Amino acid sequence: MRRLKKIYGSVPTALAYSDPWQLLVATAISAQTTDENVNKVTKVLFAAYPGAVSLAKADPERVEKLIYSTGFYRQKTKSIISLSDDLVRDYDGQVPQKIDELVKLRGVGRKTASVVLAEAFGLPAIAVDTHVKRVAHRLELTHQTDPVKVEKDLKAIIAKPQWPTLSMRLIQFGRHTCHARSPSCSECPLAELCSFPR
Repeated sequence: MRRLKKIYGSVPTALAYSDPWQLLVATAISAQTTDENVNKVTKVLFAAYPGAVSLAKADPERVEKLIYSTGFYRQKTKSIISLSDDLVRDYDGQVPQKIDELVKLRGVGRKTASVVLAEAFGLPAIAVDTHVKRVAHRLELTHQTDPVKVEKDLKAIIAKPQWPTLSMRLIQFGRHTCHARSPSCSECPLAELCSFPR
């Protein structure tokens, strides 16, 4: 954690947002596409639907056209309209700050919920995506494959105050150094702590 902090400092999410609801929607759209693409789409989406109330009532076909370029646009449209509807109905349009409540929203999984808690609220949460899972395996911080179990293992060994920054640092490290197919082990600042190169 000290080494990653020295390299990356405080790494916020690359997703553009101005409130927790926008981050929730952007994260739900971000699967299988780039953050850059999501930011282009959400700029237009949030201009058309500035809050949960308006998106909850949106015409799905119009939303599909707006987010088409992100892929899986039909499922994503269903998710972001449904989660907005749930927020309006159950939380007066406000994003809850508890993971158990967030994952009850339709279309919101544990990873998305954790991103929102850590990024929008600064609360202790660890989002496990493919980068986090891969790096944690290579560093032998976990031997689990299920993201929930990986999260549990990481929480058991990382100090709670560091949870909100852990995911983004591991994601950046995974993108820049610890690649899936050809990791840059010879240039890795964690190589001596890692058995993977050997």
